[in-house]
Formats: sequence, C-alpha cells, structure tokens
Amino acid sequence: MEPVYYVIAILGCADGSNQCTPVATVPTHYATESACSAAMAVELSRNSAFDFPTLVAECRKTDPRTVAEKDQAETLPASAARG
Repeated sequence: MEPVYYVIAILGCADGSNQCTPVATVPTHYATESACSAAMAVELSRNSAFDFPTLVAECRKTDPRTVAEKDQAETLPASAARG
C-alpha cells in the first residue's frame, strides 16, 4: 500500500456548490483523512478572502512524492530556473 497525505483544497463556488473552482491549497499535510477533516473548518475560516459567493473546503489525497517534489521546487532560487 502506497503512503498518502491529505491536503485541504479551498474551492470557490459561483452557484451553490455546483460550479466550484479550486482557489487555494492549504500547505499543511495531514497523515489521515480524519485529521484533515478535523482541520477543515479552521482552514476555511483562515482562507475566506476569495471573491466567490460560496467557499467550501475538501480533503484530497496527495502522493507524498508529489508533495516532496513541489516543496523542493519552491525552495530553489530563481537563478536555478531554466529558460
């Protein structure tokens, strides 16, 4: 069984909860879905400055390798970028 992390995605919804767009991902990684779910209300209140009629939060599975690659990419200096 592959390990997973959970992250909280903040979604902005234009029409109730039918047409939602991801607007943020909380950088905290949760080891279990229950820990992620327990933190959703707090994180939703911290991330409420988006211009949508409705904001919702949901826990999403993330592969730890993807998280590690993203964290490494964010710490590289700008001079290390190609192009």
